[in-house]
Amino acid sequence: MMDRSLIFAANWKMNLGPTEARRYAERFLSLTSPIKSRSLWFFPPAVSLGALCEATRGRADLRIGMQNVHWEPKGAFTGETSIPMAMEAGAGAILAGHSERRQLFGETDEYVARKTKAALNLGVTPLVCVGETLGERDGGRTESVIVRQLTPVVDALEPAEWNRVVLAYEPVWAIGTGKNATPDDAAQIHELIRMELGRNGVAVRVPILYGGSVNSGNVLSLLARPQLDGVLVGGASLDPEGWAELVGLS
Repeated sequence: MMDRSLIFAANWKMNLGPTEARRYAERFLSLTSPIKSRSLWFFPPAVSLGALCEATRGRADLRIGMQNVHWEPKGAFTGETSIPMAMEAGAGAILAGHSERRQLFGETDEYVARKTKAALNLGVTPLVCVGETLGERDGGRTESVIVRQLTPVVDALEPAEWNRVVLAYEPVWAIGTGKNATPDDAAQIHELIRMELGRNGVAVRVPILYGGSVNSGNVLSLLARPQLDGVLVGGASLDPEGWAELVGLS
């Protein structure tokens, strides 16, 4: 068991509706108990958020969040969910800038910054994702991409607000591909992110998670690196038995 504070975030993406979410929660809760200095975050589809919140009520180590929100509190934004609506349903966190939102739905760096700021204004924790594509990596542009994605968020926030932010480094080339950054690769980019924050006056040690084909076979080697403060996991979090095993290993 790791002796530092770690976050295990499960992103269900477009999987597990309300009925499946309740069944998942029942099984997962039967297999796990709260562990000191370990937080478990779940990002279910929007339609399953309320069901999962209700099914996991009473477990203080669990936090339920929204995969996507709009920064405006209300308005003519068909298909969107506001942060106050998400909070009413039980959300305590949001994802911002996940690679699939950026790559598939055109979410810009500026949109990510606006969502992050709105979440903080309302008391919700933003989990802000950054990461490069394979082409950007092969072209030697990893650092410039990370800086480009971070800059609007840095510009939007006051230095003191960073003690309520969590970041995730998720290389796009490692998501759902079976490939993942080596522990050394991940640690290097996490250090880069911390250096960039420091250059911009962020003095707090912002938690940075790693995401990208994390599973029970590689999670220990990744988390052995002190630069990593947890993991953001997709496919490997969809099975309650497998997810319980993974979070229990660390």
